[in-house]
Amino acid sequence: MIAVASDPEMQTRKLQKVGGSTYTVSIPKRWARDHGLDAGDEVHLYGHGDGSLVVRGSETDGGRLDGVRIAVECEGGEAVERALRAAYASGFEEIELVAEDGFSDDQRRTASSLAKTLVGTEVVEESDDRLAVRNLLDPDDVSVRQSLIQLEFVALSMHRSATAAATERANADHVPGRDDEADRLCAMITRHFRRSLTDFGELDRLGLDRTELVEFRLAARQLERVADHAVDIARTARALDSPNESETPDELAPLRDDLESVADASRRVVDEATDALLDGDAAETAHGALDLRDEAVADGEALNRALFERASDDAYRLTTVADSLVRTAECGGNVAEVAVQSAIRGPE
Repeated sequence: MIAVASDPEMQTRKLQKVGGSTYTVSIPKRWARDHGLDAGDEVHLYGHGDGSLVVRGSETDGGRLDGVRIAVECEGGEAVERALRAAYASGFEEIELVAEDGFSDDQRRTASSLAKTLVGTEVVEESDDRLAVRNLLDPDDVSVRQSLIQLEFVALSMHRSATAAATERANADHVPGRDDEADRLCAMITRHFRRSLTDFGELDRLGLDRTELVEFRLAARQLERVADHAVDIARTARALDSPNESETPDELAPLRDDLESVADASRRVVDEATDALLDGDAAETAHGALDLRDEAVADGEALNRALFERASDDAYRLTTVADSLVRTAECGGNVAEVAVQSAIRGPE
């Protein structure tokens, strides 16, 4: 038996054997009429690794993602950057930018620099009024799972360095620069997710089912936010006053210890939640991450109040760090909630 979907109800059809090696199945008449099809017309079948067989009346699947042409009408590099980022995230293989009055040197530099930061892209053609950027990365060579693991490593590494700068006065000047690495990994995962909405074969090439890809994309967005919070913490740490005998050792040192404890807990929430999601069947780990999230948020908010009561500039600045740690734990909790849903659903 094979089920054929028809709006608004699913219908069931029996497979009929024709000849020695061919099966046929009828399609709903209403669907054929709605798509301008009649007896003798060709339809297009796409079989996928998840067990689905897609019937389309159009000629190709995902062909419109081969390329896109975008007219750049504004001056400055911002217009080029926005166009390239949007087209890359949408999943286009080749992005052609055209400018009626030609591109400025600033716009060309922006295109070249951005192409180097987006995974798998480079400028392949260039003229006075045309720039072409192409994605050269084969989906068969992409591991979204490994990219998510790498994104987690980058985000937590940034976060660890940033909080050390706020609590131990370590140097974290490199942290903002690593945010680009987190952004590009998240952008790549988003790109493949969006391609899968149009190109049905994308999932097969990635070796994932649609639900897994949605979950990984949701997790990537939360990990990108963890990296952003790390940048905020690092920038706050740079503004902290130099230690002095009257305040730093006596007044704020114990609170900095508490801050480091909350930071460690918030990172463990992210780590355990991501592990649970990647496992796919780790409900206990995910629930543990949610419990830890609740504890970290409560401790972070209590610490925030304690810092707020101190009458010093550093104490005030550290309240913003405590707030970022709470937000970090909440990001990890969001991943854990996705992991719980995945575990309840079970393998497909």
